[in-house]
Amino acid sequence: MGVDPGLTRCGVALVEGGVGRPLELVAAGVIRTPADMEASQRLLRIHDGLEEWCTTYRPDQVAIERVFAQHQRNTFTGTAQAAGLAMVIGARHGLPVDLHTPSEVKAAISGSGRADKAQVGLMVARILRLQEAPRPADAADAVALAICQIWRGGADRRLQEAAAAQRAARGGRIPRSWKDVTR
Repeated sequence: MGVDPGLTRCGVALVEGGVGRPLELVAAGVIRTPADMEASQRLLRIHDGLEEWCTTYRPDQVAIERVFAQHQRNTFTGTAQAAGLAMVIGARHGLPVDLHTPSEVKAAISGSGRADKAQVGLMVARILRLQEAPRPADAADAVALAICQIWRGGADRRLQEAAAAQRAARGGRIPRSWKDVTR
């Protein structure tokens, strides 16, 4: 399941398939909240919507866009809160949760981390054999996140787990050189 977090529009999508197998769009949509609603009520609505997606579609993992403050600092807090909700709901359902930066998703989908929304939408449509990209853009972004997760498969998480296993095998000591790592 891909989640493009946002307080006004939270994109959500489910894609099935695997590396080397065709991908299929199961569902894509947006959880909307009115801008004039109290923030706590908006977050509750997003929570309930994400919970419904998890119970209805039963995903096996969750990919969320990594939130960072750059240009739109006034929307950062709400976006970060929605991302946190998605992480908690994934954890509550016992699902692996991975975060991907926008440039990471763009590179996975289009081959360029600087691709614009139109290029990503075009590639999403091609990958899924659709006439056009899902709409609105928040849903298309969530689809792109889900595809990125399938193709990358939580590589960062697996690398961290492998590093932790190596540390445990070495009794928790940190190697002084590459020779220590290869022994």
